[in-house]
Amino acid sequence: MSAELSPSAEEYLTWLAVEQGRARNTLVSYRRDLVVYESYLAGRGRSVDDADPAIVEDYVAAQRASGLGPASVARAQAAVRGLHRFRLEERWAQTDPTTEVRPAGLTRRLPKALSEEETERLLDAASGDEAADKRDRAMLEVLYGTGMRVSELAGLSLGDLGSDTGLVRVLGKGSKERLVPLGRCATAALEQWLAPGGRPRFEPRRWARRGDAEAVFLNTRGGRLTRQGIWGVLKKRARAAGLEDKVHPHVLRHSCATHMLAHGADIRVVQELLGHVSIATTQIYTRVSLSHLRQAYEQAHPRSRR
Repeated sequence: MSAELSPSAEEYLTWLAVEQGRARNTLVSYRRDLVVYESYLAGRGRSVDDADPAIVEDYVAAQRASGLGPASVARAQAAVRGLHRFRLEERWAQTDPTTEVRPAGLTRRLPKALSEEETERLLDAASGDEAADKRDRAMLEVLYGTGMRVSELAGLSLGDLGSDTGLVRVLGKGSKERLVPLGRCATAALEQWLAPGGRPRFEPRRWARRGDAEAVFLNTRGGRLTRQGIWGVLKKRARAAGLEDKVHPHVLRHSCATHMLAHGADIRVVQELLGHVSIATTQIYTRVSLSHLRQAYEQAHPRSRR
C-alpha cells in the first residue's frame, strides 16, 4: 500500500494542522485513513478526482467488513468526508460525493468510571515513602483531581504549576490551553513529589533531552514520563488495589467527571475542567450519574422494590 497522498489530501491535512489546530495524533490517524481510502480508489481504477457516492459507500462498507470497530469506521468516514468538503470549498472539485452518503452510525458507550470507594483504593495503592511511590501518588491524585487526559499529564512542565494560585496550566487537544484547579489532595501529593525525597532522586547528572529538565513527572532514568509510562503505573497500582480489570488510561478522568456531577457540580464547570469543546461531550457523564442515581434509588426506596 502506497503511503503517498494526492496533493489535495496533503493540502487538507496541512489545513487541519495550521488552520484548525488539530492534535498530532488526529492528523496521524487521518493520514492513515486517507492513505487507505486513496489506495482503495486506486485499486478500482479511480482517484479522489472522480470518486462518486457509490464508491464512497462501497469504501465505508469495506471498512466495516474488515473488522474495524464502529469508532474507527466513523473516524475513517469523517476523514473522507472532510477531504471532499475541503476539495469543494477550495475549488479542487465541483461536487462533494459524500453528501449523499449516510454517516456511519456510532453508539456512544458510557464512560467506565470507578466508584468513590474504588478510587480511594487505587489512590491508596500508591502510598509509600520511596520516590516512585511519591511520584505515582502525585500522578494519580492529579489525574483524579483535575480530570486531565494522560497525554496532558505527560506534557506537564514545572512552569505550568502555579506556585500560589492553586491552578495548573494544561495544554489540551488542538494545542488549546486551559487553567484548572489542583485541589488540596493533588497539591499535597505534588509537594511531596517535588520535595528532596521525590523528584530530585530521579534527576540525572546530565539531562539527555531538551525539555526533560522541565518535566513534572520523570521516569527512573531521568527522562520525561511518557503516556505509555503513565499507563504502566496505572496498571501496576490497579493490580495492587485489585482493580486491574476496571482500570483503563482515562478511568480517573471519567471518575472525576462522574463524581463531580453526582455531587451537584454544574455541567458547564465540568465541561471547562475537562476541556470539552462541546457540551454534548460532557453530557454523556450525566447519563452515568443518572444510572447510578436510579440504582441507588431502587436499592434504598421501599416503594421501588419488586
